[in-house]
Amino acid sequence: MAQNITMEDFEALLAESFEIDTPQEGSVVKGKIIAIEAGQAIIDVGYKMEGRVDLKEFSNPGEAPSIAVGDEVEVFLDRVENARGEAVISRDKARREEAWDRLEKAYAAEERVDGAIFGRVKGGFTVDLGGAVAFLPGSQVDVRPVRDAGPLMGLKQPFQILKMDRRRGNIVVSRRAILEESRAEQRAEVIGNLTEGQAVEGVVKNITEYGAFVDLGGVDGLLHVTDMAWRRVNHPSEILTIGESINVQVIKINKETHRISLGMKQLQDDPWDAVEAKFALETVHMGRVTNITDYGAFVELEPGVEGLVHVSEMSWTKKNVHPGKIVSTSQEVEVMVLEIDSSKRRVSLGLKQTQRNPWEVFAETHPEGTQVEGEVKNITEFGLFVGLPGDIDGMVHLSDLSWEERGEDAIQNFRKADVVKAVVTEVDVEKERISLSIKALDDSFSGAVEGVKRGSIVTVTVTAIEEGGVEVEYEGAKSFIRRSDLARDRADQRPERFNVGDKLDVRVTNVDQKTRRLGLSIKAREIAEEKEAVEQYGSSDSGASLGDILGAALKTED
Repeated sequence: MAQNITMEDFEALLAESFEIDTPQEGSVVKGKIIAIEAGQAIIDVGYKMEGRVDLKEFSNPGEAPSIAVGDEVEVFLDRVENARGEAVISRDKARREEAWDRLEKAYAAEERVDGAIFGRVKGGFTVDLGGAVAFLPGSQVDVRPVRDAGPLMGLKQPFQILKMDRRRGNIVVSRRAILEESRAEQRAEVIGNLTEGQAVEGVVKNITEYGAFVDLGGVDGLLHVTDMAWRRVNHPSEILTIGESINVQVIKINKETHRISLGMKQLQDDPWDAVEAKFALETVHMGRVTNITDYGAFVELEPGVEGLVHVSEMSWTKKNVHPGKIVSTSQEVEVMVLEIDSSKRRVSLGLKQTQRNPWEVFAETHPEGTQVEGEVKNITEFGLFVGLPGDIDGMVHLSDLSWEERGEDAIQNFRKADVVKAVVTEVDVEKERISLSIKALDDSFSGAVEGVKRGSIVTVTVTAIEEGGVEVEYEGAKSFIRRSDLARDRADQRPERFNVGDKLDVRVTNVDQKTRRLGLSIKAREIAEEKEAVEQYGSSDSGASLGDILGAALKTED
C-alpha cells in the first residue's frame, strides 16, 4: 500500500542520504590513485569525487615517493568541492592526523619515536616524526654541544618526546635523552667489568686544570692531577695530551654515581719507599724550589720527593721576611735534611743550616775588645743597632754611648745611616746578641791611671767644691772625694777648707775601668800613715803618745 510522502519527509530523507554518502569535511578518508600526471596524483575518494595531491606529500624527508596507480591511500578531505568541481584533499594533513594519534599513544607510554632532522630554526632544529613536525632544542641534540649538525640531517633515528600540545600543534623532542640512556646502559656494562686496583688502558679525552678525563671504552674516568705522578705536577698538560693512550689503575668506583677515579703514579714505584735510606738526617743535598708559600718553600729532592723549608729555617738573619724574597721558583738550592716522617710523607729541610751561623763566625773573628765599624741601622729608646759583617746587628746600649753625657742625651747625636765605630764588649751566640760600646773607644782613662793601683798615693788637683765633697782631677781623669773621706777627724771633713787649684795627696781605694772612676780618700791616707808610724816608731804599749810618734816621724822626714 502506497504511503503518502510529504515534501518535508522527502527533504529529511535526502538530507539523511547526503550525510551517509557524503564524507565529512575535515576528516581522513580512504581513496585510490587512478592516475599520476604533472607531479600530482589523482585520487578517487569515492562519492563520485576526485582530488589532486602533489607527489612530494607522499615522501619522507630525504626519500623518493613510492606510490603507483591503484594504491590505496588515506588523505585529509579539506572541502567536498572546489571551484572546478574537485575535492580538495591533502596527504600531509592526513599523515599529520595519523601521526598525532600515534605520537600521543607513544608519549603516554613513554616510548621512543622515529624521526628525521630536516631543518634548522632559531634555537634548534625541526624534526619530521612521520607526518608531524617537532622542535628539537639545540641543547637536546647530543650529550655534548654539537658544532656541526650536518651529518645528522635526514637520518632516521629515535627521539624521546619531552612535551606535546595537540591544540597548539607543539611537539618538543630530545635526541640527547636516547643517547644518555644508551650511554648509561653502556656505562653500567663497562663498570660491571671493572674492579678497583685493575690496570686498564684508556684514551685522554679532555684536560682540565685539576686533571684529565680518560675514556675507558664507553665510560669516562677522572685522573686527578695529584695521581698523575709522584712528583708535583702544576698542570696536567705538562705530561698528557688529548688523544694519547695511557695505562691507568682503577683507584675507586662509585657504584651509585658511576664515577671512576683513576691513577697513573700507582703503576710506578713509590720513591718514598727509599727516602730514609737515601736522605739521611743532617745530610746536605741539592734540590729545586717548586713552590713558595707564606710559611716556607717546597724543595724537590728528586722526582716525587719534596720537602718543606719552613720560613724559620731559611735564614739566620732574615727573620720576618717572605720566603719569596730569599728564594725563587725553579732555583737550585743546597738544603739539609732535618726530619723525615715517612708515614705522613713529609721531609723537613733547612736552608740556613748549610751556611755557618754568622754569630759563631763573628765570635771567632771578633773577640771582646775588637774595634768594629758599621752603619746605624735603627735607633730605639734603649740604644743603637749597628750593622756588622755577616749581615747581623750589634747593639750599643744607652749606657755605652758616652762617658760625659747621659745616654738619653748622647743618643740625640746619632742619625740612621751614620757610620760609627765601637768596641765589641760581649758576643752571645745562643741568644744571637752582640753588645757594643762606643764610649769604650775613649781609653784616655786607662792611659791616665796606668801604673796606679789600689793603695797608691797620688797627688790630685781640686777642680770644684761641692756640699757633698770635692771634685778633683788626676792626669785628666776626674774623680770625686766624698765629704766623709776628706779627713780622719769629723771636724776637718769640711769641703770649704779647700780651694780650687789646691794640690792634695790622696790614697787610691779603687780603680774602676768600666766606670772610669778612681776611688780616692784623704782619710784613708791619714789612717795608713798613722799605722805605718806606729809600726816604725813604737807601739801603744811603750807609753809613747801618738803625738810623740808623729813628731819623731816628721823630724826624720825633715
